[in-house]
Amino acid sequence: MGSNIRLRKLIFLEPVKFSWKNEKPKIEGVGVEKKLRRNNKAKRPHKQWRCVDSCCWIIGYLCTTWWLLLFLYDCLPANLPGLKVPEAPGVRLRSGGTAALHPVVLVPGIVTGGLELWEGRPCSDGLFRRRLWGGSFTEILKRPMCWLEHLSLDNETGLDPPGIRLRAVPGLVAADYFAPGYFVWAVLIKNLAHIGYEGKNLYMAAYDWRISFQNTETRDQTLSRLKSKIELMYVTNGNKKVVVVPHSMGAIYFLHFMKWVEAPSPIGGGGGPDWCSKHIKAIMNIGAAFLGVPKTVGSILSAESKDVALIRAMAPGLLDSEILGFQTLEHVMRVSRTWDSIISLLPKGGETIWGNKDWSPEEDHVCDSATKRHPPQFETKGNHTDGQNIFQVPESTNYGRIISFGKSASELHSSELVTSGSQKQESFLNGTSPQSNAASCGKVWTEYDEVSRESIERISEKKVYTANTLLDLLRAIAPKMMKRAEAHFSHGIADDIEDPKYDHYKYWSNPLETKLPNAPDMEIYCLYGVGIPTERSYVYKLSQSSRCRSIPLQIDSSADGGHNGCLKGGVYFVDGDSTVPVLSSGFMCAKGWRGKTRFNPSGIATHVREYKHKAPANLLEGRGVQSGAHVDIMGNVALIEDVLRVAAGASGVELGGDRIYSDVMKMSERIKIRV
Repeated sequence: MGSNIRLRKLIFLEPVKFSWKNEKPKIEGVGVEKKLRRNNKAKRPHKQWRCVDSCCWIIGYLCTTWWLLLFLYDCLPANLPGLKVPEAPGVRLRSGGTAALHPVVLVPGIVTGGLELWEGRPCSDGLFRRRLWGGSFTEILKRPMCWLEHLSLDNETGLDPPGIRLRAVPGLVAADYFAPGYFVWAVLIKNLAHIGYEGKNLYMAAYDWRISFQNTETRDQTLSRLKSKIELMYVTNGNKKVVVVPHSMGAIYFLHFMKWVEAPSPIGGGGGPDWCSKHIKAIMNIGAAFLGVPKTVGSILSAESKDVALIRAMAPGLLDSEILGFQTLEHVMRVSRTWDSIISLLPKGGETIWGNKDWSPEEDHVCDSATKRHPPQFETKGNHTDGQNIFQVPESTNYGRIISFGKSASELHSSELVTSGSQKQESFLNGTSPQSNAASCGKVWTEYDEVSRESIERISEKKVYTANTLLDLLRAIAPKMMKRAEAHFSHGIADDIEDPKYDHYKYWSNPLETKLPNAPDMEIYCLYGVGIPTERSYVYKLSQSSRCRSIPLQIDSSADGGHNGCLKGGVYFVDGDSTVPVLSSGFMCAKGWRGKTRFNPSGIATHVREYKHKAPANLLEGRGVQSGAHVDIMGNVALIEDVLRVAAGASGVELGGDRIYSDVMKMSERIKIRV
């Protein structure tokens, strides 16, 4: 009995002996040890769950799901409906006997071509011949200010700053992928390879898309090299004419080339008036910005588009916060305003093409699906004195007002607009900006720093700007950029296209101020997507005055509605490919060059081929094989088939002629221009 009591004391009542020399406590007794473990577990603090942990888990789940889908995609039977993408058009056409015939030249547009470093500042050590634009973009995170410095051009000359040389990446890799996994030309190149194309009959005409078109020749001799390459491909491929496939800004770049190559040296290539007729079979323009892109205006005014305006509305502190100090838009504006090529994309043709305060070619366009199903009827507007009702047609959207300050200014009739009168450029530019203390907040300098707040307020008081008055506005808020770039580009309509002044290279990229070459056997195609809301005009407001903010204008993202449901987030939308409106991509082929006109004196055949946008059916389709979006259309099966068939010798008639889904023909008829 006594021994049992002593044993229980040993197990349950022995004290715990601790060591004070960073040793683990010596626990005697099994029951005490279990109790201490329970106590320690209860007292252990819970790990705090942070936002970054949630983000990591979400990203992990998404990546795991994506790889699981890819695994299933590769494992499931090939004949399972709905999961396998259609057979590549190149493979299908090859099985039908289609083969490479005409050499093909690809001409990339703005932004999509890679740029590599050949000379740089000390901060760029280790980056020789590495891509600073296009590719992985890892250098943005490693040294962002150095990266921005090297992408900028000289603000006076529009060429390289001292000690910096970025050059276009040569070869097909220049624009096959913009970033890993994001194709530009890669899908089209692969399909061309399926029918027999390779390096000897396929060429990427890469160029530095930042500088003016004529300066690509002055600095890099890019136009001369393109001329020599086309001549070589023509000779080495059995005197077969070349099929040229430009994209976006590349279309007006090649328009400039066709005038340059026939012009006498030293200003031109000295090829003579028959060079294009001898060497070019067809020009297949994809998403061409022939008459400009309205979203360029937002880029110059406030470094914004609809997506940036949406971010500002959802998270206003992200881009504008003085605490975070990102000043992202200021940096974007400072760099992009040194790129002369942006001016080439401003709307061309003035109010004749883009409309005025009360008229535009797209005035009947309806965005709201409910409105499309139930068109608005005539409305009763009260009773007249004789008892009869007054009927009034619902108002149309004033797309011709490319910039409006306030939603009401975008909707009122011109007679109801209260403006400060016709103001000249000089009246905008008096006084210095009150935001001149840059050192106190590390503010990024932009040309707005030379414009006073009072001048900006006078600009906003004018209320609306059309394609005619817009250029004066841009000259007021970006004088250095406009003075430099307007020496290389023009945006009007030729009264007398035979006037010798149009022999100057500044007019060569404007299809309304230049003539197509004398090449009656050549064909021109306008290939573009439709069915996607595309930016057309904007509602602006003044930004709140800030010590460290130097962009005083911004899109009014609170403006919504509009007569036809086309105003969303301060942006009016029309039909297009999400970047270029139908009017810009299709008008020249639909009317300006159709038949023998003063812009097309030899009667080159033109064809409008539209591709109706259809979103991807599932994740496995990627960006879609029927997409009409500005870049994604390069993977559109129907477009690729058209390009391959023309390269293999087909004509526009054999393709089926025009294929039109939009109102481009109706819009073209509304434009009263002498052709």
